[in-house]
Amino acid sequence: MVDPDTQAGWVPEADEADDEEEMPLSLRLSIADTLTLGNATCGFMAVYFTTTGILIPHLQGSQETGMARHSAATAVILMLCAAVFDLFDGLVARKLRSSPMGAELDNLSDLISFGLAPAYFVLVYGMVADDAHQRVAAVGAIVVLLAVVLRLARFSCVTVKDGTFQGMPSPFGALTVVSIVLLELPFAATLLAILGTAWLMVSRVEYPKPRGRLAVAMLSWIVLSMGLLAAWAFDAPSGQLLLQTGCALQLVMGAVIPLFATARRVNNFRDNRREARAAQLP
Repeated sequence: MVDPDTQAGWVPEADEADDEEEMPLSLRLSIADTLTLGNATCGFMAVYFTTTGILIPHLQGSQETGMARHSAATAVILMLCAAVFDLFDGLVARKLRSSPMGAELDNLSDLISFGLAPAYFVLVYGMVADDAHQRVAAVGAIVVLLAVVLRLARFSCVTVKDGTFQGMPSPFGALTVVSIVLLELPFAATLLAILGTAWLMVSRVEYPKPRGRLAVAMLSWIVLSMGLLAAWAFDAPSGQLLLQTGCALQLVMGAVIPLFATARRVNNFRDNRREARAAQLP
């Protein structure tokens, strides 16, 4: 039909209504997307608590260490919550469905929670720690952020073997970075460990994907880490020792976990060679 005033074609109202109903189907958020948005929210709130509870009191000359400890613990717990959301959104997407925006939302949320939040944590550490050098710490923070950006970009365009990640996963890398800071090592050792973690994130070292028992083990470790942070925040007996033990274990796992993937690859290679030799025998 033609509009008598403009002589232009127009679509009947029924067709417009159909188009309006069809459009949201490609933009409708799934349950997995909602979990992904929870990931982004936790990352943003981690930055908020790092700023209001650690940086601003320091700039104002506050000597209250308890508030800084509570805020640091809250920020890290929020990063742990983001890791839980990141773990479950993938599981839910595989079990139910994911929207066309799912992959993009996941990358953007991971950039906030596991790129910006830990990098900002390192930056603030460089400003408030007694033996830290602010500008050098800023360089370390930038390296962490860029490592996560590069890792997420590579994850989007590179196909790897099923069941493995190429490079340390960004949630694990973020938690390793904040664990290094919370260990309160000398500044030089802290910076070197942070740079080493950033390198692992962009390396070709294989890490297994958290599925099945490994996913349960990872979730259990996150819950345990939250408990250690809470004990430290509320100054429980031996809370500092418990936190440092947990942080040290996080670093050890970051170095040891790739060995399992390497051992599995070596075993598969040996099995393939045995099968090839057996096939060649008469």
